[in-house]
Amino acid sequence: PFLGILPSSKVCPQYFLDTNFLFLSGLIMASAIEEWNLHRRIALRVLMLVGVQPARLILGMMLTTSFLSMWLSNTASTAMMLPIANAILKSLFGEKDTSKDMNRENEEHQASLQQNKLYTVPTEMQFLASTEDKDLTEEKEVTSDALSDLKKEEEYKANIWKGFLISIPYAASIGGTATLTGTAPNLILLGQLKSYFPECDVVNFGSWFMFAFPLMLIFLLMGWLWISILYGGINLRGWKTKKSNIRVDAEARAREVIKEDYQKLGPTKFAEQAIFFFFCMFAIMLFSRDPKFIPGWASLFAPGFISDAVTGITIVIILFFFPSEKPSFKWWFDLKAPNTEMQPLLTWRKAQETVPWNIILLLGGGFAMAKGCEESGLSVWIGGRLHPLEGVPPPVAVILITVVIALFTEFASNTATIIIFLPVLAELAIRLKVNPLYLMIPGTIGCSYAFMLPVSTPPNSIAFSSGHLMVKDMARTGLLMNVMGVLLLSLAMNTWAKSIFQLGTFPAWANIHAENATTPLTAVENVTLSAL
Repeated sequence: PFLGILPSSKVCPQYFLDTNFLFLSGLIMASAIEEWNLHRRIALRVLMLVGVQPARLILGMMLTTSFLSMWLSNTASTAMMLPIANAILKSLFGEKDTSKDMNRENEEHQASLQQNKLYTVPTEMQFLASTEDKDLTEEKEVTSDALSDLKKEEEYKANIWKGFLISIPYAASIGGTATLTGTAPNLILLGQLKSYFPECDVVNFGSWFMFAFPLMLIFLLMGWLWISILYGGINLRGWKTKKSNIRVDAEARAREVIKEDYQKLGPTKFAEQAIFFFFCMFAIMLFSRDPKFIPGWASLFAPGFISDAVTGITIVIILFFFPSEKPSFKWWFDLKAPNTEMQPLLTWRKAQETVPWNIILLLGGGFAMAKGCEESGLSVWIGGRLHPLEGVPPPVAVILITVVIALFTEFASNTATIIIFLPVLAELAIRLKVNPLYLMIPGTIGCSYAFMLPVSTPPNSIAFSSGHLMVKDMARTGLLMNVMGVLLLSLAMNTWAKSIFQLGTFPAWANIHAENATTPLTAVENVTLSAL
């Protein structure tokens, strides 16, 4: 407003668009799930089902983390899963040997953390490193063969430990792309589409899930294979080799740890069942509102009034008055029954404490910035400077855009990256005469493919803070993950995404924007020339 670009009457509504309310409904649902420990029960149950062999456990960890990050924040999913992973690793391998080495590694990593201002969360690793393993006994005389075997076993342990820790943040980043509410860049795309192309109604919760969920599953499976092969979870040369008794005993201990943690949760409470029911309702109602290939339930109401935000808020409001204990219908007929207050599934005080309001304001700031770029003509001006790219074939443009954004987001936050690039991609698409979604969707998902550095994203920083990963481990693993992500995303955009989002044609809603953009472009060029 001070620069005369937008009046406050236009800036303020950007901070609470219906996209923000959709995000808020997801955050409130996540608060209720965490309040009753439903996420921990789901995680332990999945691990019990997949088995305790290292490759299977890594798969179980990745599946669970990715599912949770579809609904919770990527950071919260990683912070919740890492202590579970540490407890399982302890039962598999005992304590890490040579506490001096561990202390030295921890000191180096702590110094690195302080220098880079990385995110840290409390983990069990320092506790594990400071205690002695009472189950293992030292042998006084060890032959050279035994020493060699012991060295190989230690290398195997260290690699599996790294594989476990690195798989969790990667799965969180991949899983967040599967839903519109999974990560902030997805919501920024939705908000900016409504700002730049008000007539565009192709992207909603259901259509995004149909596109992004298969991509997430394929990428997750490829990532699991790569991590398991790289860190020894899958031995390509030793399919028929017999497992040592040590590993058999370790896997039995890990199985007991998972089972014991699950039993500590006790029987399923009424509140957990109710939360699970409303969570399923939340997902089903969002999917079926307007699935595009068939009429959704929103067609029963006046067109244009029911959005994903209305659906999400309607479901989560119920959580604030639905009882957390099974109600007794005898109360209505028993005059002597005590008139005690029933605790709801979620209180507003709890929601106030757990919902990250700063993220909602950050989203609003992104939308306000995008509106300023549009109103001032900056995005049109930048688009006019992209003449060299106009001759690039659209499929090649998709790969180039994804590579550039995936590299950029390694050093900048995902939210800042997408705020910068989306207006440019929208104008570039209009210049190329392709559907704007054909460039904007790869740019949005590419922001989440930050795998190579600890500072790339908070989940990476949390895993790095455990003290068992080095930068070279993440760089080596993340490089191929980035390559796989770019190629799989390009494949998705040129196959099933074309039918879901009608990418094969230049839509009418983009054409209207292109016609409106010609006048601001001339004005901006005149202002620029006069200023020079």
